[in-house]
Amino acid sequence: MGMSIRKILIANRGEIAVRVIRACRELEINTVAIYSDDDVNALHVKLADEAYHIGPSPPRESYLNIDRIIETARKAGADAIHPGYGFLSENANFVDACEKAGIIFIGPRSSTMRFSGDKMAIKQLAKRLGIPVVPASDGILEDADKAAEFAREFGYPVLLKSAFGGGGRGIRLVNNEEQLRQEFELSTMEAKAAYGRAAMFVEKYFPRIRHIEYQLLRDMHGNGLYLFERECSIQRRYQKLIELAPSPVIDEETRHRIGGMVVKLADALDYINAGTVEFIRDEGSGNLYLIEINSRLQVEHPVTEMITGKDLVKLQIHIASGKELPFKQNDLRVNGYAIECRINAEDPLNEFAPSYGKVGSVNIPYGPGIRVDTYLYPGCNVSGYYDSLVAKVIAWGSTFDEARRRMRNALDEFHIEGINTTIPLHRFIMDEPAFSRGEISTDYLDRFNIIERIQERIKASIQSSTDAIAAATLIFTEMNKYITASNGKYMKEGSSGSTSSSDGQKTQDRSRPSAWKRVGMLMLARGSLYEV
Repeated sequence: MGMSIRKILIANRGEIAVRVIRACRELEINTVAIYSDDDVNALHVKLADEAYHIGPSPPRESYLNIDRIIETARKAGADAIHPGYGFLSENANFVDACEKAGIIFIGPRSSTMRFSGDKMAIKQLAKRLGIPVVPASDGILEDADKAAEFAREFGYPVLLKSAFGGGGRGIRLVNNEEQLRQEFELSTMEAKAAYGRAAMFVEKYFPRIRHIEYQLLRDMHGNGLYLFERECSIQRRYQKLIELAPSPVIDEETRHRIGGMVVKLADALDYINAGTVEFIRDEGSGNLYLIEINSRLQVEHPVTEMITGKDLVKLQIHIASGKELPFKQNDLRVNGYAIECRINAEDPLNEFAPSYGKVGSVNIPYGPGIRVDTYLYPGCNVSGYYDSLVAKVIAWGSTFDEARRRMRNALDEFHIEGINTTIPLHRFIMDEPAFSRGEISTDYLDRFNIIERIQERIKASIQSSTDAIAAATLIFTEMNKYITASNGKYMKEGSSGSTSSSDGQKTQDRSRPSAWKRVGMLMLARGSLYEV
């Protein structure tokens, strides 16, 4: 039996809050925004039906303040809370608080979230279900000695991971035992500080991999399905930069075989709502290995929406209302290709240094197959307190190459004044030959020296501009010299440069060359000017 949702509080900010508000509008559901001091004039505040100040700018005092968010939801009369991604989206205690307050949490149950957040537990369950996982130590490692034993078994290098990390955090590449012991102690301290507990394990390292993930949906009636795969291999320090759907290396047989495993895992977890099951693909063997589950909506969900025609946010709300999924697995088809570029307020040519402040003019691209999810508008503020993502550009095409060209053109049109962004990096990649061939992996930026090549191109462009300015200055100087000398010559000769016609009107003396013709004669005489 379905539950009526009439008003949703969005426990988030930025582009994802705007995204959820727009989905609610289509469903004719009222929306409640929350905002910090830095977000007083944010776009999501302007678009929501109601907006409430939640606290100071630091996240722990605003967007991570569970008690204040629940209190605000009650005050606003919200039936449900959508967490977006990040912040409290995978916090089981927040889900518990929603359930206790009688508010629908649009996402998985707290028990499922706790289990899926434990990478070791998920891998053990996957093994029992016959789903391939990356070879790793069994259970949590209590000390560096145990970690060293498994590292010797797998052979260096290995990955040292926190069982409770996420978003690429808590991962360290270790090349020898001495480094492993140092990193183990450091990682243990960091894990305790971030998660309140330390839980480390060692995992086999594959030298070249692709990051492949599957979009999962499952309703309260036990109907689960997968909306195919996304490829998120272009990364920097385990943080995704560009996503594709579908992956260029996943064939139909693999797509559906792995998809079936994803649904099997969801059934075993009694998973509810949207989630993502992540795999790595070893480029040496072509094998896929499960690494974790993300029990929330992903940043890159738009590429899945573009190739399936399904609105994942509206489906999340549909499922949270207790309704059955309105379609079956056999109804889904992959239609075309989609690319997403994450536009971050960072300088890719300066170690990705953060950039924030007031935005001047903004030109947002549009056209066939182009979608832009953003919170930017002229005069808005990009805060230094939060994630650097300011926009996502998504391009769809009937072929990968059409999607790539559309993305390139969209990036050319996307201008943001006042902050540095990663647009130049994405623009370069769209024309980069290896990317065009689909030859990507998680080490793509380093393997193809992308940053260095962009820097070389910019230096060459600056030199070319400098040369052009020098040439123009020289030409202008010579023009002035000649015109001045020429005018002096004609003045001495007493020529006015004009004659009178039969009706007494002055006309141009055609025997005297025009100023531009004299410049041309000068440049022909001094052919060296053309060599600049």
